[in-house]
Amino acid sequence: MAHSIYSTVTASITELKRNPMGTVAEGEGFPVAILNRNEPAFYCIPAATYEAILDRLEDAELNDIADQRKHQAEIKVTVDEL
Repeated sequence: MAHSIYSTVTASITELKRNPMGTVAEGEGFPVAILNRNEPAFYCIPAATYEAILDRLEDAELNDIADQRKHQAEIKVTVDEL
């Protein structure tokens, strides 16, 4: 059965166990597909990459909220009212 692999670098679980930090470094900041019996089991990414992904997801969620609210009526307030 064919599987899509969304990474240019792959490693086996055995390689990951043998040298976890080296396996992550092989990806040079990009995901490393970890294979189990030649099938992708999961993706291993550096912490900075994961944090960047979470930031982009949060930005997308905030954009969705802003898009939903852009047609709402504005309510004028002063600083003293806050």
